[in-house]
Amino acid sequence: MDTEIKNSLKMLKQKEILLYPTDTVWGIGCDATSQEAVAKVFKIKQRSESKSLVILVDSIEMLKEYIPTVSKAVIEILANPKTPTTIIYDNPVGLAKNVVASDNTVAIRIVQHEFCKQLIHQFGKPLVSTSANISGKPTPNSFKEIEQSILDSVDYVVNLQREEVNEKSSTILKISENGEIIVLRN
Repeated sequence: MDTEIKNSLKMLKQKEILLYPTDTVWGIGCDATSQEAVAKVFKIKQRSESKSLVILVDSIEMLKEYIPTVSKAVIEILANPKTPTTIIYDNPVGLAKNVVASDNTVAIRIVQHEFCKQLIHQFGKPLVSTSANISGKPTPNSFKEIEQSILDSVDYVVNLQREEVNEKSSTILKISENGEIIVLRN
């Protein structure tokens, strides 16, 4: 795993695009603070930049760097996640403009996957994580299901967990303006 982290860090620092395993499905990712790198992800996905992307962080501490106001209720949810949990937050700071939705929200998950957690920790910045498919096509549940066009489009493919099948997606929650927690996907 150390070699894969080292190789991935080199790519991220050069604003390149990774294909990597996560705590849900395989993800296409990059430095979430680089508008240039994020634009490449949208191009690979053949997706409009008006759609937002999921961002991965390694801890509540890193989350607070990009979301200045995190409620106690959210921290309680994130302290003991039973499943991968993505939360849509208002008013992010410090992220590339093209990862933030037009309503000034962003979807962020504290990753539990060991490779991702170590990679993000060593990189010191959040990563984009979007499913490894062309927009509108089915999400691949394993490395073998990823289309060749995606494999050819990224700059580096992490050589871990290529035999595993992962059919779980994250729970998605939205925090309303009054602090109410709304379940968008369970």
